[in-house]
Amino acid sequence: MEALNAFLDTVDGFVWGIPLIAVILFVGILLTSRLGVLQVTNLGNALRYMLHSEKEGQGEVSSFAALCTALAATVGTGNIVGVATAIGTGGPGALFWMEVAAFFGMATKYAEGLLAVKYRKVANDGKVLGGPFYYIETGIKERFGLNFKWLAVLFAIFGVLAGLLGIGTITQVNGITSAVATVFPTGEFVNIGGNSVSISTAIAGLCCAGFTAMVIIGGLKRIAKVALYIVPLMAIFYILFCLLILGFNFSHISSAIQTIIQAAFNPSAVTGGVVGTIFIAMQKGIARGIFSNEAGLGSAPIAAAAAKTSEPVRQGLVCMTGTFIDTIIICSMTGLAIVVTGAWTPELGLQGVNITMEAFTRGLSNLPSGPSVAPFILTIALVFFAFTTILGWAYYSERCLEYLVGRGKKGAILAFRWLYVAAVFIGPYLTVSAVWTSADIFNGLMAFPNLVALILLSGIVARETKKFFEKLEKEKD
Repeated sequence: MEALNAFLDTVDGFVWGIPLIAVILFVGILLTSRLGVLQVTNLGNALRYMLHSEKEGQGEVSSFAALCTALAATVGTGNIVGVATAIGTGGPGALFWMEVAAFFGMATKYAEGLLAVKYRKVANDGKVLGGPFYYIETGIKERFGLNFKWLAVLFAIFGVLAGLLGIGTITQVNGITSAVATVFPTGEFVNIGGNSVSISTAIAGLCCAGFTAMVIIGGLKRIAKVALYIVPLMAIFYILFCLLILGFNFSHISSAIQTIIQAAFNPSAVTGGVVGTIFIAMQKGIARGIFSNEAGLGSAPIAAAAAKTSEPVRQGLVCMTGTFIDTIIICSMTGLAIVVTGAWTPELGLQGVNITMEAFTRGLSNLPSGPSVAPFILTIALVFFAFTTILGWAYYSERCLEYLVGRGKKGAILAFRWLYVAAVFIGPYLTVSAVWTSADIFNGLMAFPNLVALILLSGIVARETKKFFEKLEKEKD
């Protein structure tokens, strides 16, 4: 197992090296520049469009339902475990770089949503076929006359692997079962596949796999229906408790922000040498940020393509709000809660979800029975967030597979759904380090083809945006 972890760490270091981080930031900065800082100037419009869907337009689900499906896939363990992991390994400064990546990532996510709707295809039965594989294949060919189908195929392959073996299944169920095992410790263990695990871990994993099967067999509309109810409620629930923690520690917020900024540029001064370089803080922050909000990965546009809309720009704006909600709001809440309570400090020796668990325990200590209730609150949030991420990525990876094998292969799609459920089932019995490292690798591999397309089609994005807002101005006159 040590040899496997070493190999994965080597691959992860290569995939998430300076080139990919530089390209992700470059694409976000490029689009931000070409779009006139649209993520600031049109955030209000984006939030308004998010809540008011178009009455007409082709698609399978409402714009809000498409956003909730995308949020279901993004608001997951990355917001709770991923933030803690970034701060634990990269220091508090990782949160700063996570926010920087998210700011520029909003422009990236906007472009992805716009292109997804512009180049989607609607079948005779009304089913929408869309996502990066279509704007990579069709968009680049129309714009430059080049055949980039091979790049679209690569994206789809990486998307299937990311959903099946990375961000979609193993990391999410691993986070769920780890939290459940911490809150409900038992002295009884069972042997599964040569691994000795607690009864609570085994039961949580089995329940998660069972509920996953019940939902994903119903396809997109069932996934969207579940996400439409769970995601907004759980996001509000989690944010309220984070606000309570920050309220109880209000006097420490300003010093926490200073610590985050200082650690972003001089990590060793804050961490005591545990994190010694800016690059490590940047790498951990950006990698975990991308893991959480998925800007640049090309996953969210798969859901955006299914929205009932006739305006690519409008859906791009709605898509952009996903990064704002996921990282600028929810991840920031988690990160601040961890820093103000001191739960991140290396002396505690905590990792992953246990860092956030400690933050909630300390932060809610002023409430009656706060320290004993906090783990249950966090576990509930983690379970629902991670479960909806499993559902969202089931849809993403299935659409990637459908692009590879064709729409008519219903047997292959059904077999994949059950294989996906099996991956959820075995997730709790894999080591945490190997799980997160493999997820990082697949995320990075997905990003490469998508980022190439975004760079090549950035002119199309700018042109469509200009036309849309010129049309709005004329309508006002």
